[in-house]
Amino acid sequence: RQMRQSSCNALALCKKHSNIWGRSSKPHIQELSIKTTIISRYAFTAVSCAMLNRHSAAAQGVFQFQIPAAAYVSNFTMIVGGRVFQSEVRPKEKKVKQGKGENSKPKNKESGDTRMAVSIPGRNRAVFLLTYEELLQRRLGRYEHVTSLRPLQLVSRLSLEVTVVDHSPITHLEVLPLRNGKSTSASSAGSNPPITTAIKQEKNFCKITFSPNIVQQAKITTNGNLGDFVIRYDVEREMGIGDIQVLNGHFVHYFAPKDLPVVPKNVVFVIDTSASMLGTKIRQTKDALFTILRDLRPGDNFNFVSFSNRIKVWQPNRLVPVTPLNIRDAKKFIYTLTPTGGTNIDDAIQTSSTLLRDYLSSADVSQNSVSLIIFLTDGRPTVGEIQSPAILGNTRSAVQEKFCIFTIGIGNDVDYRLLERMALENCGMMRRIHEEADASAMLKGCVFYDEIGTPLLSDIRINYTEDSVQYVTQHLFTNYFNGSEIIIAGKLTNQSAESLHVQVTASNNDKSIILETDVPLRQRQMETEKHALGVTLGLIAEDFVERVWGFLSIKEGLRSRLRSQTSRERESHIQQATNLSLAYHFLTPLTNLVVEKPEVLADGTIAPAPTLAPDTSKASSSANELPNDMDEDTPQHLDGKKPVKKSITISKTSGDFPFSLSARTFSSSCFSGCHWQPISAP
Repeated sequence: RQMRQSSCNALALCKKHSNIWGRSSKPHIQELSIKTTIISRYAFTAVSCAMLNRHSAAAQGVFQFQIPAAAYVSNFTMIVGGRVFQSEVRPKEKKVKQGKGENSKPKNKESGDTRMAVSIPGRNRAVFLLTYEELLQRRLGRYEHVTSLRPLQLVSRLSLEVTVVDHSPITHLEVLPLRNGKSTSASSAGSNPPITTAIKQEKNFCKITFSPNIVQQAKITTNGNLGDFVIRYDVEREMGIGDIQVLNGHFVHYFAPKDLPVVPKNVVFVIDTSASMLGTKIRQTKDALFTILRDLRPGDNFNFVSFSNRIKVWQPNRLVPVTPLNIRDAKKFIYTLTPTGGTNIDDAIQTSSTLLRDYLSSADVSQNSVSLIIFLTDGRPTVGEIQSPAILGNTRSAVQEKFCIFTIGIGNDVDYRLLERMALENCGMMRRIHEEADASAMLKGCVFYDEIGTPLLSDIRINYTEDSVQYVTQHLFTNYFNGSEIIIAGKLTNQSAESLHVQVTASNNDKSIILETDVPLRQRQMETEKHALGVTLGLIAEDFVERVWGFLSIKEGLRSRLRSQTSRERESHIQQATNLSLAYHFLTPLTNLVVEKPEVLADGTIAPAPTLAPDTSKASSSANELPNDMDEDTPQHLDGKKPVKKSITISKTSGDFPFSLSARTFSSSCFSGCHWQPISAP
């Protein structure tokens, strides 16, 4: 009886919304189809959204879709009133720097919904086609794929299909309940998947589908904000050199060793105790630190530094070993932390760096231990040195490449660009904790500390046969943490070569590790073709290894741009990453996505195609080749040749690191109501 009542209520709500559709001028989403294919951790996603304008007059249709923060859009196409509007990727214009006041704040626009609004003729349809690509990152022993299901209205036909194909057997596959909000806590793991979810799994293949009808959608929510559809999985691994896949002159190397002794760590926790941390932030931070203290292992050494206007060191001039007495005293120190005053980031970094550097120069430190600073703040520098370039320079001088800095920002008033660069320049990572998120769970849970709490290797170097490879992505790594993965890609200079010699050297505790083998290239090519092309996946599988290489190379170029010390070096990285973005048709922080703006004429029809179209012949570049240089005559802007019709420019900015790539609204007088809003990090 309760189930029947629930169904009746949902049906009543659907009828109510149906009546609203009849009265409302807002076009109705007839169909939303999302198909993702993940081939060896590289995800291709195609989104198709069909809208119907039921009324006789033109109405504005709004397509919005949230893509993962680290993904790149590879195509956007609209079909409105029977006309096809195809996007084009163009290099961004160089902006002239304008003077800023000393107290000006850098913008912290975060990623959010992708949003495109167009006018749909009366009694007509519009179809929006979006594709994007993403390389999944392994964290805490799992890959996670997230699909946002937020059409903001009930959809007549909603379908999601995710296919996973891997060279290695797929393990630990799970579909989580629909997830809303910013939290990425694993607390929901193990619960039942969303209603209508179907899972088909074989050894190296699985397919997950989700297709709720309107009644089932209404049971979840009536506003169309269903949440994130989350899939987690891992793959089996053999001990040794890792998994190397070869396809069409490119290779990708996945290296994730396991069952190794844990390397001891030397860690200094640097905690912001300025006045803005008062209340929930400091309480949650303390809770997280108490948990982290329990997770420290015998053999680790640690200390705490708190900062506001003043710097306070728990144990001056030393790091202390993990003992019951030291843990007890550390808890007392954490209890006494009281927020007050301003934010002296520079002195906090200098003090903690000196503390750790002096400890590492002592005789009793373990030679192969991993050393790091974990730095947490919720604000911008307001006391002492407040200029970011000076703070970064002082940090480099203090660190001296002897340890890594991992930075955490809490809330919306943080200079994330400063934290990004500080981490990237000092072999660390940056994490963002949203204002409304549970900081305690984010710090001590799966999102941050657990990722770096168990180092297994240090000083990792991966080499390949000399003169057999080129354009290899990063192959030197300071640390490897348990549950993560190292991914390297490159081009083969000789596709007819029989084998590729691979050598991995690293340190574990006080031991040196050397792994090496000869990889039979032809055999690996056939194996990769078998698993990637053996399933009916279409053309996307034919060059996935090359696209992994292009994706990684662009990410690396953007990170190198941030780390650049000279303008010449910076421009070189920008040019290389821009060339690759154009070659692979990726919307990155260095490119714009340009599409003609549909125009509805007085008679209610769509205006015909422009009589003079922009010359795109020079801008198109084969994705099969890496453009070594760009011709000076290559059009750099859409208005290189002025088209008759107006256009919409879509841009993706900030996000020069792989943890929170973002996009922001591009304002232009040439269009009205059509914009690409910031993209939210999942």
